[in-house]
Parts: sequence; structure tokens; C-alpha cells
Amino acid sequence: MAKTQLNVRVDEATADAARERALQRGVSMNRYIEELVLRDVGEVGQTFVEAAADFMKQYERVFTEEFGLEPGGGTGRAAQSDREGRPAT
Repeated sequence: MAKTQLNVRVDEATADAARERALQRGVSMNRYIEELVLRDVGEVGQTFVEAAADFMKQYERVFTEEFGLEPGGGTGRAAQSDREGRPAT
């Protein structure tokens, strides 16, 4: 994968801490920063997935009533119709 150079400015204490942590982990400063960013991106993605799952749990009944998808493969009110194709009431 091609690499892109980034230049960042941080205070001396932050720079020292980053150098120390990279040394402790046995990786370059570049690799350490890359790992931090990748971990952060992964956490954001995971947070989104968890929030979406929580939303769906909270509103499952509303979706079931509106769109007719019942747990177990049945159909709900919106998906049902009579023999002539009219929606059920």
C-alpha cells in the first residue's frame, strides 16, 4: 500500500509520550501512530454498529407493524392483503 506523509504538531510532552510508547511496543513512531488511528477508526465503526442494533431493538415493533416483517418469517399488517390484493384492515 502506498504511504502518504503527514506532518503534525504536538506539544513536547505528547511527542515524548508517543516516542516512549512506540519504543515500549517495539514499533516505529510511524507504525505506532498508524495503529492508534486504525484502532480509533475501528472503534467508531463498532460504535455505529452497536448504536444501529440498539435502534433496531428499540423500534422493532414499529418496523414490524409498518413493513410487515415479523420475527420468524411471517408477515405483519402492512404486508397482508386479501384475495383481491387489497391491504388488510
